[in-house]
Amino acid sequence: MTRTARHVVRRRRHTLYFLEWAAAQRPVHLDTEVDMTRIQAHRAAARAAGTRYSVVSYLLHATGRVLARYPAANAVMAPGWPARLRRPGIVRFGSVTAKLALDRHVDGERTVLSALVPGLEHADLAEIQARVDRYRGEAAAELPEFKGVRLLSRLPVPLGRAAFAAALRDPRRRPTVFGTVSVSSLGHGAVDGFHSAGGTAVTLCAGRILDRAVVRDGHVVPAPVMRLGLTFDHRVIDGATAADVLGELRHSMEDFDDGARETVPGPHLRRADRDQGTARGLEQRPA
Repeated sequence: MTRTARHVVRRRRHTLYFLEWAAAQRPVHLDTEVDMTRIQAHRAAARAAGTRYSVVSYLLHATGRVLARYPAANAVMAPGWPARLRRPGIVRFGSVTAKLALDRHVDGERTVLSALVPGLEHADLAEIQARVDRYRGEAAAELPEFKGVRLLSRLPVPLGRAAFAAALRDPRRRPTVFGTVSVSSLGHGAVDGFHSAGGTAVTLCAGRILDRAVVRDGHVVPAPVMRLGLTFDHRVIDGATAADVLGELRHSMEDFDDGARETVPGPHLRRADRDQGTARGLEQRPA
C-alpha cells in the first residue's frame, strides 16, 4: 500500500500569505501579441558584441516608460476597502518599481522569489539587466533583499501571516515592499501565454517567442512574436485604461530604441504595417 505523507511547505509560506491577501483583487485579463523583430535584432547585435540581454529586461524597460505616462495604472487600492464602513481609496505612485517573479531553488525546494526593480521610468536597458542578473545568480536566495522571505518561512504561521499583513498595511511603503507593477515570464518553457494577479493594479505576463505569420505590406512573412498578457485590478482601473496600457506596451516594444538607433540592425517596422494583424495558426520553430 502506498503511504501518503504530509509535506510542510515552509518555503512557500510567503506565497500562501500573498494569495490570501490578494484574494480581495478583482482581476480582469487582456492579452496581445508583440512583434519582437527589433528586440531580437538588438539582442543578437548585443550578443555579438559580448553583452547579453534578457527578454524580460526589454519588457521592464517598456513598462517603466509606459506606466510613467499612465499614473492611474501605477497605483494600488488603499487598505480598508471594501470594508463597508470605509470610503474607497487609491494611492498612486510617482515612480515605477517592478516586482519581478523568479523561480529559484531554496534548500532543495522550488520557491518563487519576488525581486524589486525600482526607478524603471528612467533606468536604461543596461541598468535593468544588471539588476536582473543580480537576482538570477545561484546565491540569489541569500541576498539581503530576501531576508523577509526567509523570516516568513521560519515564523509560526499565525505570526507569519500577521507580519505579512503588517508589511503591506501602509500603502506609502508599498513600492519598497511589493513594487507598483508585477512582471512574470514563462518564456523559457513551452508556454505561449498565461495570466496571473500579482497584487498590483497591473500584472504583466510574457510567454515564449515563436516565429509566426504576420502581414506586412499585404504579404505574409514570418516574424518572432511574443504573447503578452495583462491582468488588471478592476477596483483600481477600468478596461479602457488597461487596454491603452497594453497597447502602449506593445508599441513601445515593437518600436524599441535604446538611444543608439544606428546600432540596431534589422527592419524598423512601420506601425501601420504591424497593425494589419498577425495571421495565427502558422507557427514555425521557436525563436
